[in-house]
Formats: sequence, structure tokens, C-alpha cells
Amino acid sequence: MSRSLKKGPYIDHRILKKIENSKTGDKTVIKVWNRAAVITPEMVGFTFGVHNGRDHLKVLIVEEMVGHRLGEFSPTRKFIRHGGRMAREEEAQTRSTEAGKKATTEEEPEK
Repeated sequence: MSRSLKKGPYIDHRILKKIENSKTGDKTVIKVWNRAAVITPEMVGFTFGVHNGRDHLKVLIVEEMVGHRLGEFSPTRKFIRHGGRMAREEEAQTRSTEAGKKATTEEEPEK
């Protein structure tokens, strides 16, 4: 369910204060725990460390991100892979093709 238009977007004022205290081209990471805060045009160009429950992931804010939430760009779950017989067969096939590519590149003399 989205937020009421009457209320407006949720913007954390502490984040805005941190932005005002830092310079526009500054490369320091602004650590943020509030994933629900909406990205505003004032945040463009800054790098945020958005907390994902374990670490602060670096997120560089660009124009296309305005209107989205900070948490959208810091995934909380890490996908490893699906298991099963088909996945093992595909993995073995990719390993064999990579090994074949390495062997052909090592055989070619450098110019």
C-alpha cells in the first residue's frame, strides 16, 4: 500500500542535514540505516552506505533513482544458486567450456 498523497513522500530530515553538512562532490560515504526514506533531488551525486541488516552497501545516487526508496538499491538477501541435478550438470558444462577456452588461449603464442 502506498503512502497518502496528502502526506507527501517520507523524507528523513537527519539524512538531509548530513547532506547539507557535506559538499556536493565529496566522496565520503554517508551511512544510513533508514531504508524507507525516499530519494530526493538534493541527494543526487552523493554516496550512501545503506544498511542491509549486516553491512552498509555503497549506493551512488543518480538522477534515475529520484522517487525510489534507499532500500531498493541495497538487497537484504544474497542469492547463491538453485540446487538440483540440472544445476550441477550446467555448472559442470560451463566449467568444461571455460577450461577449453583457457587451454586454447595458453597454446596461442603472444605477438
